[in-house]
Amino acid sequence: MEAILKVQDLSGGYSIGRPVLHDIGFEVRPGEMVGLIGLNGAGKSTTIKHILGLLQPHRGEIRVKGIQLAEDSHVYRSALAYVPESPLMYDELTVKEHLELTAMAYGLEQDEYIRRSERLIAEFQMKDKMNSFSAHLSKGMKQKMMIMNAFMVEPVLYIIDEPFLGLDPLGIRSLLDLMVSMKERGAAILMSSHILSTIERYCDKYVVLHKGRMAAAGTLDEVRNQAGLPGQPLEDVFYALVKEGSVR
Repeated sequence: MEAILKVQDLSGGYSIGRPVLHDIGFEVRPGEMVGLIGLNGAGKSTTIKHILGLLQPHRGEIRVKGIQLAEDSHVYRSALAYVPESPLMYDELTVKEHLELTAMAYGLEQDEYIRRSERLIAEFQMKDKMNSFSAHLSKGMKQKMMIMNAFMVEPVLYIIDEPFLGLDPLGIRSLLDLMVSMKERGAAILMSSHILSTIERYCDKYVVLHKGRMAAAGTLDEVRNQAGLPGQPLEDVFYALVKEGSVR
């Protein structure tokens, strides 16, 4: 099956001549959840910003559904949804108004919007917060609202950056169940997280970044073999890769 997200020979960063990323390449196919892992400063957020189109590659290319952002920005952007590490929202809009705005932006029919939003509101126990302004929400509630907006549009690609920060245990479980459900329906998911036990349990493949370069990539067995640690848990494999500074 053709990859929904394809990152090829990506080098880039925040200033010309000083790349943060060096020759990054990986794919996320339909029905795959790929874990993007690395230490702080490894290049995870920079990679995500390039995928979102917030940074321009110095070299290489990124395709979503076979399209580069410059070729058709509408098709590219409408194919993905993003859950950021830190919630971003309009302080003077309510939770309900955020959901309505997202539905309009992605062209959801009213009946479909109602069906999807009601399911998400119940799943994340947000019914009593729908008329609250986002400025009055706790960090966990803000994170739930961001997740609800992303999953309501049901795109083919989810980019999820450190989604568990601030979530209560029920919220974490609801998010994981949603990701599994979307994956089973054919969506592609790229998730960055430091919680390696969760990454190992839920992801199909892994991309390990270290100092802006690929340290390893592939299935768990492939990453184990690249680290020279067959049969070991992801946590031990990851520590070996970043401790030794291995690159592919």
